[in-house]
Amino acid sequence: MRSHGIFLKTPEVLPHKLLKMKIFITSLLSVFLFCKASSQAQFILKGKIEFEKKTNLYKQIDNEEDETWRNMIKKMVPPTKTSYFDLYFNGNKTIYTPGREVVTAQKVPEWFEGPANDNIVFTDLEQQMANSQKTVFEDVFNIQDTVRKMNWKITPDTRTIAGFECRKATAIIMDSVFVVAFYTEQIVTPGGPESFAALPGMILGLAVPRLNTTWFATKLEMIDVKETTLVPPKKGKKTNVNDLRVQLKSAMKNWGKWGDKNMWQIMI
Repeated sequence: MRSHGIFLKTPEVLPHKLLKMKIFITSLLSVFLFCKASSQAQFILKGKIEFEKKTNLYKQIDNEEDETWRNMIKKMVPPTKTSYFDLYFNGNKTIYTPGREVVTAQKVPEWFEGPANDNIVFTDLEQQMANSQKTVFEDVFNIQDTVRKMNWKITPDTRTIAGFECRKATAIIMDSVFVVAFYTEQIVTPGGPESFAALPGMILGLAVPRLNTTWFATKLEMIDVKETTLVPPKKGKKTNVNDLRVQLKSAMKNWGKWGDKNMWQIMI
């Protein structure tokens, strides 16, 4: 009778246990797949980011005292200039290069645009080395130095850029130039546009009020970035940051505030 009782009980109990086990395994698998998908979505190691650079040209001349001169210049230039740059990254290496061209009805005269508008910036964050190619009037410089040291102040403010939630950080460069950056930890590489880096993730938004200029990511492409893409620029006269700064100060010492503006624009 005991064995008969066990035999009768088994068909009722076993399916219940199997069902519980099936639910547990299914739940565990779902959690694993969710975590894997979340990990892939949250931690991006390589790709291409397009940045839209915008400069408010009218604001650059609004502080000029000569109203006649201001009005004359405003007839010659558009209110803003827009250009695009691409940032390729893989692990701890990045390269920032000019991107797609913008076709506009009114172009900015070269004499007004100023220097260093088509920079190429290679950064090796592991080695803390940076290599920039910059056109300064009639000269091309190849600047080889360490990654810029910045004392970032991270704030609780956030902003969504190109679909990523970014946190705000601020810093001062060149003694007095205020910088605002927005970075995301979802992109692991701690790089950014131009020579800005060293935050806990990729910088997707940047503003330099003194230059009336912003850089904001428009999109991320999940592409396989080859090592052959992430190489330093070769063109230009070799120099470093300090030597270039000394040379520029000497060349523009009598240029007044326009000399300061050019210096900030070149050394950014």
